[in-house]
Amino acid sequence: MTLSPLDDYPIHQAPEVMRHVTTSDRNFYDRYYFNVHPCSDELMMIIGIGQYPNLGVMDAFAVVRRGPVHKVVRASRELGDDRMDTTVGPFRVEVVEGLKRLRVVLDENEHGLSFDLAWEGAIPATLEPPHYLRWQERVVFDSRRLAQTGRWTGTITVDGETIDVTPDHWWGSRDRSWGIRPVGEPEPPGIQVKNAGTFYWLYAPMQFEDHSILCIVQEDEKGRRVLEEATRVWPDREAEYLGRPEYVPEYAEGTRDVVTATIRFAPPGGEPFEVRGTPILPVHLMVGTGYGLEPGWKHGMYQGPDLKVEGVTHDTRKPEDAALMWGMVDAVGRYEYLGGAQPTAACTGYGLYEYWALGPHPSFPE
Repeated sequence: MTLSPLDDYPIHQAPEVMRHVTTSDRNFYDRYYFNVHPCSDELMMIIGIGQYPNLGVMDAFAVVRRGPVHKVVRASRELGDDRMDTTVGPFRVEVVEGLKRLRVVLDENEHGLSFDLAWEGAIPATLEPPHYLRWQERVVFDSRRLAQTGRWTGTITVDGETIDVTPDHWWGSRDRSWGIRPVGEPEPPGIQVKNAGTFYWLYAPMQFEDHSILCIVQEDEKGRRVLEEATRVWPDREAEYLGRPEYVPEYAEGTRDVVTATIRFAPPGGEPFEVRGTPILPVHLMVGTGYGLEPGWKHGMYQGPDLKVEGVTHDTRKPEDAALMWGMVDAVGRYEYLGGAQPTAACTGYGLYEYWALGPHPSFPE
């Protein structure tokens, strides 16, 4: 058993050193997630940095979608003893002021993407409900997450072109999540081979000029709620519970690609209202980043004793590359109040529109 710098802080939660978590589940993870966009369909970038204590791995990725180009830089190393070391080769994240200000960096490299960005939260960091799912005897999700909308300052360089990022219109959201979810090398499927299950999901942190709405909808194959959240969060007052969110997407014909959606809110004792959500720039989160499609690069997968840094680029104008764009979509979303309880004159906002409709669900006829 080895000490680390964290052990000098009075933060222990169990009779273990801080570098060891209290569960032996191999799927325990601890991750930063950020997205960056200019409130338009010009560009979206997603950044993730994660630790996997029971796998001994730390990795990171950044994916940018600009026009038809989907570009990824990813890195992996052995975790080592010091969990306060948040560098993975050219990547690093710095907590400048906890729950408020962070810095995220990807140093210049040979893969055509780098950045130096400062994050400042626009609302208080908000703890979401626990995410728990048992599927065919196995606990596959048991995690917590904080969410926050905010603004960015700094620069992004893509293929030699440097873009100035200013907080007047470069917005985004972030989360910190930790707990159990599938990571690492594939396990023997066992009973899981019988049915891959349903993942019917909407995650919509939407930011307006002076407030944000945080919305989550997850349902199982019968339409039962697995997870939900609907809250309106202000910078300087108590958050407002918005009741049970109702999600009504419209799909492109013959697909499960969302064209637009109506999200309905009914705050207890308040006036119901609706928001239209429209994905305006899709980023296929699972392509190249480690979220699951490439058998040789998954989050937490051991890549050997030495630091490994790779780049992946796809051009969606090529049919063979476009065919790869499948799975979870993290899009820039435009959000518009449609009437009812509008809290301010600023009725259009932007944010993340993350969705996936995998497997059977009542909204899809057989």
